[in-house]
Amino acid sequence: MEWINNLPAELQFALFSLLKILITVFAVVLPMVAYSVVAERRISAWIQDRVGPNRVGPWGLLQPAADGLKFVLKEDFTPNYVRKVYFWLAPAVSMVPALMTLAVIPFGTKIGNQNAVISDLNVGILYTFGIVSLSVYGIVLAGYASNSKYPFLGSIRSSAQMISYEIAMGMSVVPVFMLVGELNLTKVVEYQASGAWIIFKQPVAFVIFLIAAFAETNRLPFDMPESESELVGGYHTEYSSMKFALFFLGEYAAMIAVSAMMVVLFLGGWTLPFAGLNEPAESLVMGLLQIGIFIGKLLLFMGLFIWVRWMLPRFRYDQLMDIGWKRFVPLSLANIILTAIYLYFTYKK
Repeated sequence: MEWINNLPAELQFALFSLLKILITVFAVVLPMVAYSVVAERRISAWIQDRVGPNRVGPWGLLQPAADGLKFVLKEDFTPNYVRKVYFWLAPAVSMVPALMTLAVIPFGTKIGNQNAVISDLNVGILYTFGIVSLSVYGIVLAGYASNSKYPFLGSIRSSAQMISYEIAMGMSVVPVFMLVGELNLTKVVEYQASGAWIIFKQPVAFVIFLIAAFAETNRLPFDMPESESELVGGYHTEYSSMKFALFFLGEYAAMIAVSAMMVVLFLGGWTLPFAGLNEPAESLVMGLLQIGIFIGKLLLFMGLFIWVRWMLPRFRYDQLMDIGWKRFVPLSLANIILTAIYLYFTYKK
């Protein structure tokens, strides 16, 4: 590996960044997406007193491979009446933002000599919300391009829902950065490593962010853009084969991204509330252990997403909008004001 050290610093940075991207996407996120589907089917079967997938491989562990093969081999049918360019573009636009969000998520301190984050931006949270807001374009494009009433209704619902809850979600994290004084996500974790996790200081912000996350990822009880009982399948009604698979993968990738955000902002990232694991990693083993802690916390949120889907009924649309605008927006504003008052009197002393 001596030849790498002889390369220009800019080229070394590019190579290691590319390696981090490949590892994050292909070794971490895509396997997690695949087995999140298996976990969802297993948990739903357990809740409904069924068996779940158990035919493909031991305990059904090869089910993702069978599902992927099915998507690849199915006919990729494009109806004649759709707007073809937008119809093909929409699935990719829906999938990519969730993967781009992971670029600023710090999974640990260091792995060897490299930071355990692809890009440690000073405005990481602003980048995150900027990218997350793009995911709605994929759904809107899918509804518009399908040239059909049910997908179009689903895309309109999605745009209104995401705009509504994105405001509440963005305002809920303002008190977090008022406490930390930084927009850098690594600094947020370091702040929690030296004290209590922010979930204990900002429980209201956490609850608002958590519920808004369900709405942003179109998960029950906020799955109005799909709602099979009303809109057949919503924005992806006309899709099949790999185009449908991209929407499917995009939903689970978005769940992983928003769960990672909650771990960083409220649950201390890679830290644990006892000594020895909160300091920068000095060895490869310690770096991998920190990443394991982070992924363990992330999986808790993924389990919560899956459990809620099979336990709660869908909201009516008026209830969904009422909660967003009349409850969460005023509550998040009040939380910001109370946090500002607390900080004013604390620092004044």
